[in-house]
Amino acid sequence: MTGRLAGKIALITGVGGGIGAAAAARFAAEGARVIGCDLDAAATSHGDIRVMGGVDLGDPEQARQWVDEAVAVHGGIDILYNNASAQRFGTLDELTVADWDFTMRNELDLVYYTVRAAWPHLRRQGGGSIVNVGSIAATRGVEFMAQNAHSAAKGGVIALTLQLVVEGGPHGIRANVISPGLIETPNTAPMLADPPSRLRSVVLDRIPLGRHGRPDDVVNAAVFLASDESAWVSGAHLVVDGGGSVLG
Repeated sequence: MTGRLAGKIALITGVGGGIGAAAAARFAAEGARVIGCDLDAAATSHGDIRVMGGVDLGDPEQARQWVDEAVAVHGGIDILYNNASAQRFGTLDELTVADWDFTMRNELDLVYYTVRAAWPHLRRQGGGSIVNVGSIAATRGVEFMAQNAHSAAKGGVIALTLQLVVEGGPHGIRANVISPGLIETPNTAPMLADPPSRLRSVVLDRIPLGRHGRPDDVVNAAVFLASDESAWVSGAHLVVDGGGSVLG
């Protein structure tokens, strides 16, 4: 690794597996001091990565407590990477109000709560980088799965990020968003191993770069946005989907 994040303190949410685990490992390898959290109480620290398990970021008090404790570990914060999310899917006439509320809580509210808790620390530090995770579902309809709540929540993340750019700029705080396409994770791996015909025809076969995404595809983008290489980048919406969304 090249030490692109050397000396930086990075808070990463949802590091128990998938993209979050890959991000924590990569950020640490690039020289960052990483403090992560996960809803799974069994998530534990390993190597140079300190992990706090059993943290429900959808609870504003737990989000504040985690950020405060994480910042105290190394005495500051340079990077906040909002990776954690959970959602429920269903067609508009089948998704329950409880499912809608669950998705908003665990995809939009938790980003707001975590950013709000980190904001005074970032200001005190003299700035920093916020990297939020959106989705291509926020900017287009999705044919193979009903994603109305997920799309709306991630649309909110993108809109929130743009406002963070405006409010954070005078304090040296940058904010950017990554919108992944279909990424192989522990949750999607079984589906991708034997994809339904509709998923193959409307998504996989139409990705110009010829494959679905991998966690490192997203993490590579996050490292750039977290590093000083993007020091004059704020408000970017970086789509990481192999070119699939340009086909409409």
